[in-house]
Amino acid sequence: MIDRLILHEYAASGNCYKIRLTAAHLGLAIERRHYDILAGETRTADFLAQVNANGRIPVLQIGERFLPESNAACWYLADGSALIPGDRFARADMLRWMFFEQYHHEPNIATLRFWLAFVGTAALSDLQRAQIPGKQAAGKAALALMEDQLARRPYLTGDAFTLADIALYAYSHVAEEGGGFSLAGYPAIRAWLARVADKPRHVAITD
Repeated sequence: MIDRLILHEYAASGNCYKIRLTAAHLGLAIERRHYDILAGETRTADFLAQVNANGRIPVLQIGERFLPESNAACWYLADGSALIPGDRFARADMLRWMFFEQYHHEPNIATLRFWLAFVGTAALSDLQRAQIPGKQAAGKAALALMEDQLARRPYLTGDAFTLADIALYAYSHVAEEGGGFSLAGYPAIRAWLARVADKPRHVAITD
C-alpha cells in the first residue's frame, strides 16, 4: 500500500504534470500543494529546509519522505505496473527515452516555453536571450528524433504505452506555447499525441 501522496508543484509545469498524469493512469489519489515559482515560493527558508534543498519542484511527498525529480517520482508511482515493461531490454529502452527527455528535450522545449510564455522576453537576462537560437535548434533536433521513432512505432518503446510516453508527452503537447516550435511538420508526433490523449484515464495539464 502506497503512503499518502502529496505533490508539491507549479501546475503549469510539464514536469509536475507528468506526475499527475502517471497517477491518473494508475488510479492513484494525489493531493496537490501549489507554489508560485515566479514569486520565489520554492526559494524560501521553509521550503529549502522541509521540501527540497535544491529549491525546485516537483517534489513528490510519500508519507513523511520527499522525492524530487519528476521522472524518479513517476517511476516510484508506476513501479510494478504495466507502465514499466517487464522485459529487461524494453525497460532499459524506456529509461533511455526518459533520460533523453531530461537531457535533450526538456532543457530546450520546456525552458523556452517558460522563458517566453511565462517570464516574458523583456524580463530575460542578456545571457538567456543569447541562448534562445541554440535552444530552438536543439529542441527541433529532439523533435526530429522523436518523429523518426514514432513514424515507425505507435509508442516510443514499441507497441506498449509506457512512462517514456508520459514523460515526453508532458512538454511535447505544449511545445507550441512558446519558443518558436511548430508541430505542423511532425505528423507522427501529432498522431502519437492524439493516441496518448485518447487513453481512458488521461487528464489534461489544465485539469
